[in-house]
Amino acid sequence: MTDVAIATSGLTKRFRSRAVVDGVDLSVPRGSVFGFLGPNGSGKTTTIRMLLGLISPSAGTMHVLGEPMPDRLEHVLPRVGALVEGPAFAPYLSGEANLIRRDSADRWAPGATRAARVRSALERVGLSHAAGKHVRAYSLGMKQRLGIAGALLTDRDLLVLDEPTNGLDPQGTREVRSLIRSLAGEGTTVFVSSHLLAEIEQICTHAAIMRAGRIVAQGPLDDLRTGSGPRVVVVTPDRDIANRVLAGRGLHTEARDDGVEAPLPPGSPPAEELAAALVEGGVRLRGYAVRSSSLEERFVELTGEGFDVEQ
Repeated sequence: MTDVAIATSGLTKRFRSRAVVDGVDLSVPRGSVFGFLGPNGSGKTTTIRMLLGLISPSAGTMHVLGEPMPDRLEHVLPRVGALVEGPAFAPYLSGEANLIRRDSADRWAPGATRAARVRSALERVGLSHAAGKHVRAYSLGMKQRLGIAGALLTDRDLLVLDEPTNGLDPQGTREVRSLIRSLAGEGTTVFVSSHLLAEIEQICTHAAIMRAGRIVAQGPLDDLRTGSGPRVVVVTPDRDIANRVLAGRGLHTEARDDGVEAPLPPGSPPAEELAAALVEGGVRLRGYAVRSSSLEERFVELTGEGFDVEQ
């Protein structure tokens, strides 16, 4: 458990007779930026709520920061910062006053350094200039950053962020991305649930993909991208000929608008040999490439569903 920030075994949550989370075995390495991916309704938020002690599991076990949950909840939560299902603040108070109010409710937070911690948290998320502004006048992106500031009021070993870049403009997104990297560099484990694959690919070191309440893949990001192996892409007007040539070398082709592509399983002919065979077979090549699967393609392959890749 010393190398794992979050570990679950057979974690299950049923509502009536339906399993929303079904036998989840999750392993989040300490010090990682871990992306938690899945379509809407796949069980991500329910899993997070169980990890934070907000709801009880129906079955299975879970450890957070090496401690069994929910038995050691009071010992674990002071070491965990969280932003789940969007931030909630009193709109009639300023951003600074909201954070002071939140920090005052934390019985583990020392009051003597409260004002300094609030100023530091606001500065880290780029809201010092709006500290005295009423939250009702904040944009959605500003509220999101204020929520992250609330999770950073005290030093945390684990930070759980649900859609941390929701509503942010490109500059705000870059700032949050940089903040997450800096936190990970300081040794904080960051657990990020997001529907933006482009963000996950830029900031995460590891990820897990959920589908219908189950983990269908997890591990280092590079391993997830290449899970289905490389593919050869042939851009040509001679699709039928290319199909025959590649099929003759044991490849299963798939049609593209501009040609064909095919997975390259272990033992396939070298890419340069395939290119030579296509030319010898009379295929006019407009483009030829071997590429690894993207995270988006891997996600679609595992879940059968599309996914937002841009903000």
